[in-house]
Amino acid sequence: MLKVEVFTSPSCPYCPMAEQVVDEAKKEIGKGMEVEVVNIMTDRQRAVDYGILAVPAIAINGVVEFVGAPTQEELMAKLKA
Repeated sequence: MLKVEVFTSPSCPYCPMAEQVVDEAKKEIGKGMEVEVVNIMTDRQRAVDYGILAVPAIAINGVVEFVGAPTQEELMAKLKA
């Protein structure tokens, strides 16, 4: 099971794009992927624990893999690796 965490902020203009890319990946992968969107304004400690200094950020199975919104191809390549 893949666990993907998308770290976002309400004021972030790029966060919706990151969420959309992850949603598209979820549609392709299906039940083998769990997605959680983390608002750093309400769950600041988790962002600190991951060492996240900028959003959007995407962690896959507990490891921050992207800072910024990746392309669909970049995300899928990481998920399949």
